[in-house]
Parts: sequence; C-alpha cells; structure tokens
Amino acid sequence: MRLTKLNYYSQAANREYMSVSQFKSFLTCEAATMAELNGEYERPTSVALLVGSYVDSWFEGTLDEFKSEHPEIFKRDGTLKADYVKAEELIARAQQSPLFMDFMGGKKQKIISGEIDGVKWKSKMDSYHPGRMIVDLKTSRSLHPVMGKNLIDQFRYDIQGAIYQRLEGHNLPFYLAILTKEDPVDIEICEIEQPELNEAFDFVEHEQPHIIDVKTGKVPPKRCGVCPYCRLTKQLDHPIPASELGLSYYELQAIKGGF
Repeated sequence: MRLTKLNYYSQAANREYMSVSQFKSFLTCEAATMAELNGEYERPTSVALLVGSYVDSWFEGTLDEFKSEHPEIFKRDGTLKADYVKAEELIARAQQSPLFMDFMGGKKQKIISGEIDGVKWKSKMDSYHPGRMIVDLKTSRSLHPVMGKNLIDQFRYDIQGAIYQRLEGHNLPFYLAILTKEDPVDIEICEIEQPELNEAFDFVEHEQPHIIDVKTGKVPPKRCGVCPYCRLTKQLDHPIPASELGLSYYELQAIKGGF
C-alpha cells in the first residue's frame, strides 16, 4: 500500500504497517490494540488529544478543515469551548517566539515509511527540515516531571525520535517543540540527544519480535487489566487478594518476578 494523507490512518494501513503510536499501544495493552486493529473496539477520543490536534492543524494550515470536522469543540452559541480557547492561547504564545516558529517552519506532516528488521513502519513528521532536523510538536499539561518522570520518560518520545531517524535515514537531530496548557502558557524547545535515541532504538528492536508475533496471531494478546478496553470487557472468574487490587498484569508480573 502506498501511504497518502487520505489512507494513512486507515485500518488497512494500520494492519500493514507498524507505527510509533501502535507500538506504544502494544506496550500498554496488547488486547486493546488487537481489538482496535480488528475493528472490534474504538478508543475514545479525549479532549487532550483534540486540543493537540487543534494546535497541530493550525501549524499545518488546516484549522478551518479541523473545525468543520469537529463541531463538538463549539458551544451552542457557536463560540469555542474553554479547552479550545486555551488552544488558541497556545498558538498565540508560539507566535511570540521566533525560535519556536523557525523550528516549526519545516515541511508539515511529512509521511515517511521503511522497514526495521523486515517489519514495515510508517510515520509522520510534524516539521521536517531536510538535512537539518526533525521537530515534533507537543502540547502538555506542564514541563515539570510527574512521579519522578519527565515528559520524555512518561510518553517515550525517545522511541518516536529513534523511529523518525531510522525511517528518514540521515540521523538528523530530533527536537520537541513543547507548549503547555498552564496559565500562563510555557514554551520550550528540547533536544533528545543521540545516546538516548540509540538506546530507544535498541529497545524497539528487542520488543518488536514479540509484538509482531501478537499482531500476526502467533501468540495470544495479553490483557493489561486496567485500561478502558479491559474494564469494558472484564469477566470475573475468581476473587483476588487485596494486595492485587487495581494492579495491571505487568505490575503483577513484576511483583511475582515474571519480568
């Protein structure tokens, strides 16, 4: 399949290609990811995701199209709901920084694809500067660490940069252009350095064989036990001890020494 703007997010493309979001979804819950790929489950769209897409679409020059496709962002009187008024504040803040706008001034939503160890991958770059750098736009609650983890560790943006580099083919520097939803809005340009990207790529190569075995049906998918899909489809078959209450499959395995 030749990837285009129209088919990039299609079920057919998602089944044929691996992507960073799909890879991370498998790491979170294999059962939910397979249900999505099989058309049995649709992940709810969050307001946070829509706010990010609103800002993305402004930089891409498609905000009017985005608004027409998402009437739910408007109140009955036709004005934007509060979350999207905040998105406008993020855009205005970005425009006040020449450096931020320079980093976000590359080719928008550039589709790239390739193979990693025989597996077909696809990706989209928010701001691509050929021969210079790759930039990904992020909207975040805050720049501050949560539970001791910074944004990169929380959301594994290092994996994203590592895949961009491998598919683009030139090991270009990878930056995050970050806007926060705080009042006032904070702003930052952050480079994920090469040693971190190399380590992230090693992690992808290590985890990919199992993920592909799950995706192709060679091994059954594991349920995480705590995500919306697992809650929705949960069937009780025996009581559990209080010590296991609220823990995911992966946390239980770690406690039991399974990992």
